Amino acid sequence: MNQTLTAVPGFLVGHWTDPVGRTGCTVILAPPEGAVASASFLGPSPGTREGVLLAPDKKVERIHALLLTGGSAFGLGAANGVVRWLEEQDIGHPTPFARVPLVPAAVIYDLGVGNPKARPLDEHGYHAASTASSAPVPRGRVGAGTGATIGKYLGPAHTVPGGLGSAYLSRHGVGVGAIAVVNPIGDVLGETGQVIAGPGTGPGATAFTPGDVESTTLIAVVTGHALSKPEARRLADAAQTALARVIRPSHTPWDGDSAFMLSSGVLPPADPMLLGALVQDVVAAAVIDAVRSR
Repeated sequence: MNQTLTAVPGFLVGHWTDPVGRTGCTVILAPPEGAVASASFLGPSPGTREGVLLAPDKKVERIHALLLTGGSAFGLGAANGVVRWLEEQDIGHPTPFARVPLVPAAVIYDLGVGNPKARPLDEHGYHAASTASSAPVPRGRVGAGTGATIGKYLGPAHTVPGGLGSAYLSRHGVGVGAIAVVNPIGDVLGETGQVIAGPGTGPGATAFTPGDVESTTLIAVVTGHALSKPEARRLADAAQTALARVIRPSHTPWDGDSAFMLSSGVLPPADPMLLGALVQDVVAAAVIDAVRSR
């Protein structure tokens, strides 16, 4: 049984992975008509493309794909390949002269893990989009999680591999799916609060020098239940708060955490309290899955 994001009908996921250069990218394709979307960005330096488009007060509501990628700001170029593939499928926001695919993107910094010159490019985003499927999402050190690391607060010698995780939860007929690219400065905790990745000592007073590393956890949550753009933003905020359950410390001055919420809108609205609880639970489960799938 599929217990990953693609259990939500209409959403497809594809990866491109460079196991030698230790980087990659992951594409989440929305249904052809797009998905209502918003996002929450915490931390001082999130790396994003078209993030401002997702603010609740902006005119366009629906996006057509989401790119999560390694390669720092260089990796944002992979979104061009996703746009190119979507244009070939005649998918995009209608304008007088062309359909314009809308593809927000967010990055992690993985340049110090493998080859800093190995970065997701246009053709790699195209590959991830063109191979996206409804099959259970491959997890672990794949796609955008290939070069992720965990527990950087004691310096590079004490980090452990991160990765990409995914989960799906359903209660009372309401379902949500999530992908997490887990690359935090802090430790990752299991269901009972035990450290499952990272040094486990907690930050010291002088061991960490600001600016030594760049850290980010990327979250994408999807549902079939109808949401307005402001509702999607509130759920993206809820996804951010879930990180504090399973990452310690979380949302530090060195984390640029980004959370996206997408709705296909094919199902009636769900109870907001139930949906909010599911979003938080599925995000925590996806983060833990990233560690256990390495």
